[in-house]
Amino acid sequence: MAYEFVTTERRGNILIVTMNRPEVYNAVHAPMHNEMSQIWDEFAADPDLWVAILTGAGDKAFSAGNDLKYTAQGGKGKPPETGFGGMAMRFDLEKPVIAAVNGFAMGGGFEMALNCDIIISSETAKFALPEVKVGFFAAASGVQLLSRQIGRKPAVDIMLTGRHVMPDEGKELGFVNQIVPADQLMAAAIAKAEEITAVSPSAVKATKRVLNAMDELENLKASLNYSRQVIMDLRETEDFKEGVTAFVEKRKPEWKNR
Repeated sequence: MAYEFVTTERRGNILIVTMNRPEVYNAVHAPMHNEMSQIWDEFAADPDLWVAILTGAGDKAFSAGNDLKYTAQGGKGKPPETGFGGMAMRFDLEKPVIAAVNGFAMGGGFEMALNCDIIISSETAKFALPEVKVGFFAAASGVQLLSRQIGRKPAVDIMLTGRHVMPDEGKELGFVNQIVPADQLMAAAIAKAEEITAVSPSAVKATKRVLNAMDELENLKASLNYSRQVIMDLRETEDFKEGVTAFVEKRKPEWKNR
């Protein structure tokens, strides 16, 4: 099926999903969220697809995250119930997804990578949760996933400063599995996907089912729903409005703390 903002390619039992808005660094707006949700629905339902690879078009960005300019301009559309990129609130996917991070992964872009089971990073990638710099917080699973995947103390440092994390630090912290030169990224991601397709798909799904159950025991869904409530409260603050406006106007925000 053809999509407007995402491309897909099948290679045997592997699905390659490419976020395709390079002109805005693959930032995600409501129509793209919904396309991605549909793609993950179809991936989950197709018995001939066993592993997916998620990457971004171009050589600059995996994804810049939420399309703030689209939001600020009153862009229409509602994201799906499955959350950011159709992934953040998807709790029952029993097939692995590999993130091939080809450039910067910011905000929701980083959160989509964290939602994947394996992260393979280009040497030129950068990771950040910079939402605090524009009056947001990492509400699309960043708070929960990063703190669980690398531990609370280093995660808090990244979340509260919004600083950039380079691939070598990401690997040291534990959220990056492998770092490769940019021109070898997709080959490495496909090689890893082929490793997974070489083993029992039933056993892989069983493993994912137990991992999903662990998320349920840790109340991940309840925590993400609480994040949604908090972000709605944050939207009513002056800091939120100032952060978005300053971002669009490319100036330093003037925080009011109210």
